[in-house]
Amino acid sequence: MAKLTEGKFNGLNKLSDHNGIIGALAIDQRGSLQKMIATAKGGEADASSIKDFKVLVSRELTPYASSILLDPEFGWPAAEQRDADAGLLVAYEKTGYDANEVGRLPDLLPVWSVKRLKEKGADAVKLLLYYDVDEGEAINDQKHAFVERVGLECVAEDIPFFLEIVSYDANNDDVKGAAYAKVKPHKVNDAVKEFTKPRYNVDVLKVEVPVNMNYVEGFADGEAVYTKKEAQRYFKEQSDASTLPFIFLSAGVSAELFQKTLQFAAEAGSQFNGVLCGRATWKNGVEPFAKEGEKAAVEWLQTTGRKNIDDLNKVLKETAKPWWSRYGSKELAFSK
Repeated sequence: MAKLTEGKFNGLNKLSDHNGIIGALAIDQRGSLQKMIATAKGGEADASSIKDFKVLVSRELTPYASSILLDPEFGWPAAEQRDADAGLLVAYEKTGYDANEVGRLPDLLPVWSVKRLKEKGADAVKLLLYYDVDEGEAINDQKHAFVERVGLECVAEDIPFFLEIVSYDANNDDVKGAAYAKVKPHKVNDAVKEFTKPRYNVDVLKVEVPVNMNYVEGFADGEAVYTKKEAQRYFKEQSDASTLPFIFLSAGVSAELFQKTLQFAAEAGSQFNGVLCGRATWKNGVEPFAKEGEKAAVEWLQTTGRKNIDDLNKVLKETAKPWWSRYGSKELAFSK
């Protein structure tokens, strides 16, 4: 594998801890966070409430995270309030997708570029891509070209490119059901195979776990779609499919289940390199913020929120591998 350039190498070091583990906090949610606040409040949530909550999460929790993922629309005040040692990863895409259009095609924020994000202080750029490996070429070819363009922007600015892949089935909207659980390993792992290709210039893949843990034998309350051995095999296949460092997203599951999932992944032989964990860390802090205000939110973040990160960090220490292990060693990842 080609060595990293100096800018990309320094960026990845900034985003990881001294052991090379990426323990990043994600709060780049926009529309979904607004809905969460509005629902908890029993009314509407304005832009200032979104910004304020992000600031609290950043200020209170980044002392315990290696880095934070924010968005350029609401996240700059939070970026300024992060711990001095925490790296900054910034989202480049518009939130969500147009449900009236076929293919969940990505789009970028119109007044931003990789150059502008870097100038504003980003240590790395993140792009979210909804991807169904089985969708028609007319759709997926557009997505491939789109990722290539962002990858080349990151090459030009010498900044790490994180690609977040969220799988789906164009013919089945129920991604939480048993039918999707059966095809999820194929959807997730074949997407990893595609975007680990050098042509995309991705530096870190941010991926889902390859199974729905609620359907794994020993984890399932009801129907089990996978035996424990089958699920472990899918985790190992995912790890083997990527030549790049890769980290797991939490996908909104509980903090406890996410931690158990990481332990399961490690037992399966997955060589993952950390996490970008969002809602599993902070989502239950939205309610005290919306109903009782800043003081209650800060109290929650300083207790339960911090415990969620501390517990996750302990699991990462036991399970994750340094991102530079994909290159053989830190020295082999970059040399002048």
